[in-house]
Amino acid sequence: MRIIFMGTPAFSVPVLEALVAAGHDIAAVYTQPPRPAGRGKKDRPQAVHLRALDLGLPVRHPISLRNPDDQADFAALQADIAVVVAYGLILPQAVLDAPPLGCLNIHASLLPRWRGAAPIHRAIMAGDAQTGVCIMQMEAGLDTGPVLLRETTDIAPDDTTGALHDRLSAMGARLVVDALNRLPDLTSEPQPEDGVTYAAKIDKAEARVDWAQPAAAVARQINGLSPFPGAWCDVAGERVKLLGAVVTDGDAAPGTVLDGFTIACATGAVSITSAQREGKRAMPVAEVLRGLTLDDRLA
Repeated sequence: MRIIFMGTPAFSVPVLEALVAAGHDIAAVYTQPPRPAGRGKKDRPQAVHLRALDLGLPVRHPISLRNPDDQADFAALQADIAVVVAYGLILPQAVLDAPPLGCLNIHASLLPRWRGAAPIHRAIMAGDAQTGVCIMQMEAGLDTGPVLLRETTDIAPDDTTGALHDRLSAMGARLVVDALNRLPDLTSEPQPEDGVTYAAKIDKAEARVDWAQPAAAVARQINGLSPFPGAWCDVAGERVKLLGAVVTDGDAAPGTVLDGFTIACATGAVSITSAQREGKRAMPVAEVLRGLTLDDRLA
């Protein structure tokens, strides 16, 4: 098929690569514009932008698609279909209607649960036992379109958003290629009205750990916010990011350091498995503790 690909972050890259490997004709790659990044705050192309250039594909990065000229340029590509994954811009109806086969979206949740911006984070933080990927026919509403294919995966107790992100990205890449191959024979299923939840964008204010919560909730917060933005606690005046945790036994006042980097919570305790000190890389706890002395009790 002749495809317009629309995506921006690293999550989208395996999908683009899978479409190219499957032999589809990529008419153009749409991505968000370069953004200031790094210490120099120089404009840096997004992950999809860089990979598309490596693959020799034409790249477009309009600020929005509301401009009639941009919409006309999109339609002039005469693509059969658009494949959208974590693009980050709203598609006006004129864009949704331009390809004869419409626009397919790869969404990293089991719709209608976790529509919106941060479905992977929210699934882990809520303690969901499963998540997955849906291939959805896009319409004007926020992730409301009918679903063509879905696949599930279990969420392990120690799964982080980073680990689940990579798993779902690979799953989405495989599933959308399958959907395109089977498109004439697939029947779309409207999403049920029951069970709708929204995955609000992560606010950095959610990142400070509250040891007065049950251990299971604390572990889900730490794992769900890993690697970004990273849950954190204060250790002797230093903000330390906590990037992995498992629930363990423990009975002491919340915040009490029990052993190594095991911290008591309201009920039970969490054992931190990975952390990152200010200005340093993420590392296993054993390495972190070589240069960091924990207080008897953490704030």
